[in-house]
Amino acid sequence: MSSLYFTVLFAATVLAMVGTKLWLAARQIRFVAAHRGAVPQQFAGTITLSAHQRAADYTIERTRLGMLEVVVGAAVTIALTLLGGVQALNVGVSDLLGHGYVGQIGLVAVVVAITSIIDLPFDYYRQFVVEERFGFNRMTKAIFFADLAKSTALGAAFGLPLLFVVLWLMHQAGNLWWLWAWVVLVAFQLLVLVLYPTLIAPLFNKFEPLTDEALKARIEALMKRCGFAAKGLFVMDGSRRSAHGNAYFTGFGASKRIVFFDTLLARLTGAEIEAVLAHELGHFKRRHVVKRMAVMFAVSLALLALLGWLTQRTWFYEGLGVEPSMTASNNGLALVLFFLALPVFLFFVTPLGSLSSRKHEFEADAFAASQTDARELVNALVKLYEDNAATLTPDPVYTAFYYSHPPASQRIDRLLHPA
Repeated sequence: MSSLYFTVLFAATVLAMVGTKLWLAARQIRFVAAHRGAVPQQFAGTITLSAHQRAADYTIERTRLGMLEVVVGAAVTIALTLLGGVQALNVGVSDLLGHGYVGQIGLVAVVVAITSIIDLPFDYYRQFVVEERFGFNRMTKAIFFADLAKSTALGAAFGLPLLFVVLWLMHQAGNLWWLWAWVVLVAFQLLVLVLYPTLIAPLFNKFEPLTDEALKARIEALMKRCGFAAKGLFVMDGSRRSAHGNAYFTGFGASKRIVFFDTLLARLTGAEIEAVLAHELGHFKRRHVVKRMAVMFAVSLALLALLGWLTQRTWFYEGLGVEPSMTASNNGLALVLFFLALPVFLFFVTPLGSLSSRKHEFEADAFAASQTDARELVNALVKLYEDNAATLTPDPVYTAFYYSHPPASQRIDRLLHPA
């Protein structure tokens, strides 16, 4: 492949990606707006018109902000690649830090910093304008920037050593360096899963044991019926940052724990919480977590093998606006270009992942209905959709492309009328 051909292919794919994203977003906005005036018949007795319209307005505003992010993100990608941004940064960082490991790590860090800084205003606006406007934001600016500082410090503490190991393997482990790098990445991801509940998550939120004895007994009985063991039941101070509610499993192996947002416990009844938890248990009983991890590891292996092949192709660098060094290592440069270009080409397989995820959600719902009263899960879902201002009328094409969870109408219909 010639560098010119790859340049044209990349540019065309970026344009196709941007066009598709904007088209899907416009569809979503038009569809939600067109159905804003009336509550769907299925929810007429449970959702008020004002709540339905609030959800529509919230969805439209978030989608519009997302459209601007798409345009800015694509412009940044083009600027860094085809317009010579990475080339200029590579020259500057190499002149300052050299071509060794320090210089290569420095290049990656600078690019990550630039993209993160560009994303920051969108995150700030989303939190303190959009979420604030619709009554969801409970985060102070001090917490926002403290979280940012903690995330940056954690990213550096974990990411920089990992990056060094990968660069070392690229330089020392021969043509199969990508296989050894994959082993390291898999081990790292499993380690993070183990450490997250007890070392990482508490840096951002407070976790206290569940004290509601009646609810605790109900949940423990459910787990016993399902053959599930967890290290503890915890309540997280989600209300410190947001009015949104949720519950989740975290950890891996013996470190698994169940976490409830305090906002969720304040809204749902004991039977509804049990049904929501049964849904989450369904993901484990149907081995969705293991399947997703297996797919993730297989895909990461294939992508690393692809990167190993691309590092030896001059057209890969030149096609993305960079002149590779003929005398020094280009490994850091290859990593930067690969992770800038990869999302562009992978975007078009998004519907496959969304479809698989929705299938798993239906299966988890069916499991929950087999262990608890399906009507309690329906009641919980209606409350959560209302409280989180999730639209009840998403565009079908947008849903098929992006939604990891089935729309409310489909989930509830299956729960109430199983095949």
